[in-house]
Amino acid sequence: MKEIQQFITRHFITAPISFGSWLYFVLGAGMNVLPATGLLIAIYLGGTFSLKQVQLSSNLKKLGMSRSEYSHIKGQITGAKMKIKRLNGLYGQVRSVQAFRQLHEMNSLSRRILGIVRSNPQKFYSVEKFFYAHLDSAVELTSKYALLVNQPLKDKELRIALQNTRETLGDVNKQLEQDLRSVLSSDIDQLQMEIDFVDISMKTKKPLLEMKGDTHDDRK
Repeated sequence: MKEIQQFITRHFITAPISFGSWLYFVLGAGMNVLPATGLLIAIYLGGTFSLKQVQLSSNLKKLGMSRSEYSHIKGQITGAKMKIKRLNGLYGQVRSVQAFRQLHEMNSLSRRILGIVRSNPQKFYSVEKFFYAHLDSAVELTSKYALLVNQPLKDKELRIALQNTRETLGDVNKQLEQDLRSVLSSDIDQLQMEIDFVDISMKTKKPLLEMKGDTHDDRK
């Protein structure tokens, strides 16, 4: 959401400046329309790029990150989006209700984790294993399960392999749940601190309120 707002801000600022410059070049300086249009494009592209760099620097300062760190995390997010897209494409290839439910849960958990990290890149470090290993396991195991379940052979060995894969997918699903807890842990801790602060504040104010009530009764 923040990226969209910053995108709109960049173009909202650059567009009138570029068009105003074009009008000056054509009407004020008497420049030919073609070179004036070329300058308009150059100013527009240069302005949006410069503003983007300023916004990025401001974001990195707030996050306490270097450009290389941020770039690495953005790359991991892009890769994770592609992997989740692969998971989405496997819905039509799983046959059992259990496997479909597992796939849906893994997909939902993965999208939630990714959404949280996109909003707050610092949380990437809470779930590095999700990006480096757990999501890969979910995609690879589900792909192999879909391949096996669609084979015409249904002998004992294949059934055992399918059962083992389903059980392993269950373990991966639990690991993704743990990843989600990890990425939310700091928010939960902060929320608990705020609740504790409010409780302490209310307990501190309560005796004062009681004293005011007693004084009011004494006047009666």
